[in-house]
Amino acid sequence: MGMSILNLTPSQLRQAAQLKEQITKLQGELSKLAGTPAVKSVVAKTSPAPKKKGGMSAAGLARIVAFQKARWAKIKAAKGKVAAPAAKVAKPAKKKFVMSAAAKAKISAAAKARWAKIKAAKK
Repeated sequence: MGMSILNLTPSQLRQAAQLKEQITKLQGELSKLAGTPAVKSVVAKTSPAPKKKGGMSAAGLARIVAFQKARWAKIKAAKGKVAAPAAKVAKPAKKKFVMSAAAKAKISAAAKARWAKIKAAKK
């Protein structure tokens, strides 16, 4: 059976083509009876399975999660913080910067003078 298609005679090639046509026709009839879509060719190339892109097993992910939790618990313990998500303490409100009225007036006067100078230079 080590016969190559290159070594076939023209009559053998014609016969092979006729056999292929018969096979295709019979497959079409069979698929009509079975109610499935027809197969286009006997030697149809099947599409390769999609390649798995990376990924990690559930066990591997669980190991990493456990390691990270232990790591953060150790860091928080070293800082003196207890890792208790239920007992969150509210941070005190940040003190707002309040400018005095005199400072606001001084800045406003300087800005007005600067814009007056710019407008005068344009004339």
